[in-house]
Amino acid sequence: MGTYTIRTPDIGEGIAEVELVAWHVKPGDEVKEDQVLADVMTDKATVEIPSPVSGKVSDLLGEVGKTIAVGAELIRLEVEGAGNEKRMPAASTVVAPAQAGAQRLSGSDKPLDPGLRRDDNPRDEQPPAPQHPPVQAPVAMRAVGEKPIASPAVRRRAWDLGIEMQFVHGSGPAGRITQQDLDIYLASRGQAAQVRAGGTAYVQRDDETEVPVIGLRRKIAQKMQEAKRHIPHFSYVEEVDVTELEALRARLNAKYGDKRGKLTVLPLLARAVVLAVRDFPQVNARFDDDKGVVTRYGAVHLGMAAQTPNGLMVPVLHHAETMDLWATSKEIARLADAARSGKAGRDELQGSTITITSLGALGGIVTTPVINYPEVAIIGVNRIVERPMFVGGNVVARKLMNLSSSFDHRVVDGMDAAEFIQAIRSLLENPAMLFVE
Repeated sequence: MGTYTIRTPDIGEGIAEVELVAWHVKPGDEVKEDQVLADVMTDKATVEIPSPVSGKVSDLLGEVGKTIAVGAELIRLEVEGAGNEKRMPAASTVVAPAQAGAQRLSGSDKPLDPGLRRDDNPRDEQPPAPQHPPVQAPVAMRAVGEKPIASPAVRRRAWDLGIEMQFVHGSGPAGRITQQDLDIYLASRGQAAQVRAGGTAYVQRDDETEVPVIGLRRKIAQKMQEAKRHIPHFSYVEEVDVTELEALRARLNAKYGDKRGKLTVLPLLARAVVLAVRDFPQVNARFDDDKGVVTRYGAVHLGMAAQTPNGLMVPVLHHAETMDLWATSKEIARLADAARSGKAGRDELQGSTITITSLGALGGIVTTPVINYPEVAIIGVNRIVERPMFVGGNVVARKLMNLSSSFDHRVVDGMDAAEFIQAIRSLLENPAMLFVE
């Protein structure tokens, strides 16, 4: 038997370190070639680390939520034959970002911190959970920093049900949370049902939960903090009468929906943005404030902010100016699915020049969206409501929608921002103009 060491791969684009966000195996597991061992994150993209060989897991050399230098040891396998390295005592390659930088500057390859081995964890020696969970107040099932392991389908269902997965016991391999585990948690909600006369539960809650900010959530927090620290935001809100737009959309869906797919409002708004930025190039731009340079783009690389089970992501419709309504609709749907399933590639998550954000039915009346740094403008879509309006002296029902947008006041003047939104409003209220070049 020999030892095969798998190192953190070089993912390219000058990336020097990644964040370990999930283990899919534990010491003692038998793995096959191409089996996924772990997930790491760079920027917003999650990358799966497969096994190049078959063997048995002997050591995990990283802790979920920690930063690992590219090229550092990640996992060791026992394999048939000589392996690729001599057997060495397990030592962690996990380093904090500042330490990783210092290590690279010194030229040293020596690991800095002791590793956490799953087989040394006393929690793994506990007897298996009973078939029916005890009735008690919610208690975290995992240590701080340990990310629950689950499939995208299970995560999506937990998100929809409002379940904090940190509290759900995982009965699958390596503690993976299954659909049945969610069912059991739903049945008990992890707490006693103390019912008083009258049938209403009044339960005193004294529990506290520490939720580590790791993975995509950490990236989102850093991105938002960076945007608010660098950009002096100002917002502009305008009401748009979308009655004619909705009527047009209904006619297009009735005629072409079966063959080309159903249209939502977003492709129509995207087309309006593409047309409007021709007259307002200053909003289709990125600002490098370190260099003091604003780059305006002829191409419209349209970011589409999408809520996923793991947090907010912004997949990009590259060259939206080349797409008709149905091509735009299909690309929005494809990118949204890729983002929600965690399969969106790096090139699909970067390079946007202006962003649209929408909460769909939860869009509210007014929002103040945060600009997707280093862009200079973001357009927020609020929900459509039907209200009485005066039209030609008569009170009629009209469908109304607010656009809540934010701009970087360093490079976009208030008048330019207002005129830009008014141009979009004119296109949406006169939707035939969307098809005129």
